[in-house]
Amino acid sequence: MDAPAPTTDAARSRLVDLQHMVPGAATAGVTSLESGREVVWLAIDGTVRKGALSADASHVIVTAAETARTKGLPLVLEIESSGADIVEGIAALHGWGSAAKALADCSGVVPTISIVTGPAVSGPALLIGLTDHVVMTEDAYAFVSGPQMVVEFTGVPVSVDELGGAGTHARTSGAASTVVSSLREARTWVDSLLQFLPDNVNALPPQSDTDDPDERPTPEAGDLMPTTSTGSYDVRKVIEAIADDGYFFEVRARWATNVVTGFSFMAGYPVGIVANQPMSLAGTLDIPASQKAARFVAMCDAFNVPILTLVDTPGFYPGKDLEWRGMIRHGAQLVFAYARATVPRICVILRKSYGGAYIVMDSKKMGNDLCLAWPWAELAVMGAGQAAAILQRRSTAEERAEFEANYTERLLNPYIAAERGYVDAVIDPADTRAEICAALHMLRDKREKLATRKHDNTPL
Repeated sequence: MDAPAPTTDAARSRLVDLQHMVPGAATAGVTSLESGREVVWLAIDGTVRKGALSADASHVIVTAAETARTKGLPLVLEIESSGADIVEGIAALHGWGSAAKALADCSGVVPTISIVTGPAVSGPALLIGLTDHVVMTEDAYAFVSGPQMVVEFTGVPVSVDELGGAGTHARTSGAASTVVSSLREARTWVDSLLQFLPDNVNALPPQSDTDDPDERPTPEAGDLMPTTSTGSYDVRKVIEAIADDGYFFEVRARWATNVVTGFSFMAGYPVGIVANQPMSLAGTLDIPASQKAARFVAMCDAFNVPILTLVDTPGFYPGKDLEWRGMIRHGAQLVFAYARATVPRICVILRKSYGGAYIVMDSKKMGNDLCLAWPWAELAVMGAGQAAAILQRRSTAEERAEFEANYTERLLNPYIAAERGYVDAVIDPADTRAEICAALHMLRDKREKLATRKHDNTPL
């Protein structure tokens, strides 16, 4: 597993300077991707003693991470490792700990991305978990404790693929941002992702040239809305309708499908997009969706990427199992991520925004810079039918129908919220792109003075 070849003599020289001189599984260097973007590329070669992480190999990881941080360049970790080197014993564990500390020091300073092309077992599995994004090839797998340990401790047999295969991490754990077929595709995906991110926290994301006019009308976005408030549609079509050239780069597409996260360009500015997906669980928020959205919002905020939130949710998904597994804590993660975000934030309420989910999806009082709503948007504690079921449970069907009609007219419209300052403007869907682009131009110089504190205490 070779690091990508540098494209210049200077880059080649830097690669030699960074490589570890003791033969082993790890090499590192500064190199250029196909787009010309420079990154620090670190490779753990699985053909050398199955990629076992010796103290020397871990030292290369530390050196690469420190180089990325000091030079202000993204760090890409290409890994295939069976775990810490058993022969070295405690020295290998010490090396792994140093590597983990170095990767943690990069968090929020430079973008970090892992590419897993084979096994990532035990310690290396936790190393990839420290990075911002993980790309896995189809035959890759990762776990902290393998199938044999699972059988010994639980008595339940499980295959490698079921326990930690790429598909499992894409669909179930959310550890994988995407799954690709080859290392070449993984490198292309990394290059595509970095077009939306700066080299480091002290830089702004690169802008993109586009011939797509800011004022382009987008009536097709509103035409996607079903005739009933419970109808389904694909929110990604809305994103494509308003984005520059219809381009949307989705991340973690197979995990927590009731919320969509990804990147687009608007007026040439990179934007991170969080959107409820009515096609999955009616767009409700559950634990995985809250974690997925919170992680994405935090990453965008760390690297100066404006956040666009598209809201259409009836609330949190109810259930005893969810409450027992910590819906309170994980729902709070999303609240926390939005509340501390200082990048430009724009919210568009497409249809429904009920209850606690209204608050956590970057509502006006959470501190967004602009809150827009489409004319048929419904903002309330709950829908008319739910309210009638609680407040009119002893009434006749006719009385309940009358209550629902009155409730809808009085409360379920965006103009009431606009009168009270909870919505900045009610807009025609055809004007959505123009309004967002104008806001991004206005907010491009937004800066907030951060509170002086050691660090916050994120609800985990």
